[in-house]
Amino acid sequence: MHTSLPDFEMPNEEQVHLAAESFRLLSDPTRIKILWALLQGESSVACLAELAGAAPTAVSQHLAKLRLAGLVKGRREGTFVYYSAADEHVRRLLAEGLFHADHIDRGDHDQDSSAATAQPARAAS
Repeated sequence: MHTSLPDFEMPNEEQVHLAAESFRLLSDPTRIKILWALLQGESSVACLAELAGAAPTAVSQHLAKLRLAGLVKGRREGTFVYYSAADEHVRRLLAEGLFHADHIDRGDHDQDSSAATAQPARAAS
């Protein structure tokens, strides 16, 4: 069936594994809050902990995992490390997920919209 599609191509195993790992890391609400905050600008662990409503040690552990997965990067300034989202792909990935969640929440399952530029209504609160 799929062989009749001219441009059909399955992702390779490494792509599938890396994508699944990224989605696994994004399955935690605290990590989503941390990433959303980092998409607004660079931040420290203490500030992220306050924004996410979590203990600084927990946020630090989340950041370490997100950094290993390539979703977050850190910049050292003296004894402090300031974190930011790794790149525009992270913004699009998170925006799509939140946009989709917002549509499910509002019952807009069948609407076709581009979330690459859209911001979820509930994300700002």
